[in-house]
Amino acid sequence: MSDISTQLIHHAYKPPAGFDSVQPGVHKASTIIFPSVAALRQRDWKHKTGYTYGLHGTPTTFTLEERIATLEDGSFCTLVPSGLAAVVLVDMALLKAGDEMLIPDNAYGPNKTFAQHELTAWGVSFRYYDPMQPADLAAKLSKKTRLVWLEAPGSITLEFPDLPALVAAVKAHGDVHPQGIVTVLDNTWGAGIAFNAFALGADISVQALTKYPSGGADVLMGSVVTRDEALHQLVHFCHMRVGYGVGGNDVELVLRGLGSLALRYAAQDASTRVLAAWLQQQPQVEAVLHPALEGSPGHAFWQRDCTAAACLLSIVFKAGFAQAEVDGFCDRLQLFQLGYSWAGPMSLCAPYDVPVIRTTPWPFKGGLVRFSVGLEAVADLQADLANSLALMQYS
Repeated sequence: MSDISTQLIHHAYKPPAGFDSVQPGVHKASTIIFPSVAALRQRDWKHKTGYTYGLHGTPTTFTLEERIATLEDGSFCTLVPSGLAAVVLVDMALLKAGDEMLIPDNAYGPNKTFAQHELTAWGVSFRYYDPMQPADLAAKLSKKTRLVWLEAPGSITLEFPDLPALVAAVKAHGDVHPQGIVTVLDNTWGAGIAFNAFALGADISVQALTKYPSGGADVLMGSVVTRDEALHQLVHFCHMRVGYGVGGNDVELVLRGLGSLALRYAAQDASTRVLAAWLQQQPQVEAVLHPALEGSPGHAFWQRDCTAAACLLSIVFKAGFAQAEVDGFCDRLQLFQLGYSWAGPMSLCAPYDVPVIRTTPWPFKGGLVRFSVGLEAVADLQADLANSLALMQYS
């Protein structure tokens, strides 16, 4: 090997083994090198006993998968490029033409739109159910139902459902579909901290690791966690076939965030409760929606099933404030920046038109704003809200 290019590519040096550090090493690869043809033919990627190709896992991705499974008290984890990708992967892995899926009316919006467009085009039907009425779910289960989505709390409006009752309704009809009915929970809000999805009966738990596990508002990733190996294999093989992959540097960021997850969750929970209680006393506010707040929809179920609450709260303004006043309130905020997502270090807010995004009756007439409470000092956040509220005027 006289040519320098060949020497550099096929260099003989191997660093000594035994290096260890606080953070796991970052392994980035598409191609995996095999020592022999026999090894190439025998290597098993399906059970994390070896490596075959970058899409099928590296030491870095395997490490994060195992830690997320531990976080959720599950047994198997599959990583995907975003929280929405986790939702889509479960749907693709479990549904086929002729099947039906049931979705809570207050579910994450893109979950609904994927059903409305792609699933419908593929011959999969769907219906919405009222998550605060287990009897409504039970009445809508049919011989076609294969998958039931759960979400706790509801997206934007933050109602906390009776999860065990919803699961019980499904399990009571579990023999209706030839393969049984699978329950899958969007557990992004709970993050494996507030409650145990599997202890409450869910078959699959998905998260947007973009949110709490990352915590930095700088990475997109999702996870699908199960306890049942047969379910995991359905998800895992579909994952391989559709070519979902996550980058090593993104995995590194989530691994780094996991160490402070419990501390950040507790800190943002505490600040959010302070602001929720304070906002209840403000004359411009009709209602404060936050599961840990007495009087918020589903509070009793949250109190029974949870040990913590996340960084989200929503407020409904009194009907006398026009939407322009609600928008102006958001625009004036200095610390709460306008933006989607949540659980990062910076506080965020966004207005929503609830009647447009749900089919069940909405009891309020005023505009709604959802807040994600960050890691700023709670006194500063309260002052920011007070300054903007003071400038609101009735129509």
